[in-house]
Amino acid sequence: MTSASVDPVRAGRGAGDLRPVSIERSAAPYAEGSCLIAFGNTRVLCTATVEDGVPSWRRGRGEGWLTAEYAMLPRATHTRTARERERIGGRTQEIQRLIGRSVRAMLDDFKFGEFTLKLDCDVLQADGGTRTAAITGACVAVVDAFAWMVKSSRIARTPVRRRVAAVSVGVVAGTPRLDLEYAEDVVAEVDMNVVMSSEGRFVEVQGTGEHGTFDRRALDQLLDLATAGIERLDAAQRAALGA
Repeated sequence: MTSASVDPVRAGRGAGDLRPVSIERSAAPYAEGSCLIAFGNTRVLCTATVEDGVPSWRRGRGEGWLTAEYAMLPRATHTRTARERERIGGRTQEIQRLIGRSVRAMLDDFKFGEFTLKLDCDVLQADGGTRTAAITGACVAVVDAFAWMVKSSRIARTPVRRRVAAVSVGVVAGTPRLDLEYAEDVVAEVDMNVVMSSEGRFVEVQGTGEHGTFDRRALDQLLDLATAGIERLDAAQRAALGA
């Protein structure tokens, strides 16, 4: 489980090592907030758009809303994936909801006026961990979008109270591993996605035994791996944001 145990399948990475992470702010200059994030060969463009007004079910409260959309470009993978035009697939809906829940955890409340912040997370290249990269990059885009709202005098202060980041963990060939590439993800005995706040608290844990069951010891090992990985992702976010 330690980073000292190197697996050649992971291109020299130890079981507890992240892939190389890069975060580029303002990658989409017309968006109020944006970020191009890479977890190894996985690349996701996250943009945040500020719109006047809120959904009808929130009108009249003086509160805002955050929502997210997720899409994979047709050639983000080895074979072409058809665009989801009229009907969004179940996997996409699940990921959109996960991203939305995760970024909403950055706020204590929605008392920033009747504005909607819409996140678009578009996968440019997929090699495992697209949802976790999307969450980690979306956080940076959200921070910048609210900073833009303050700068443009739409709100008096940012409602952001914490950052969020996410990473995948799993058991492959009997060994707990951090930040799975696609080749590992498809054969993982246990697959888990963990979202945490910069305060060190869990936002969401999604885990399943893909090819069997797992015990409490394995769960604790995976959560320890995820926690350590997310601490490093949070440091990367802070560095990118200049905080």
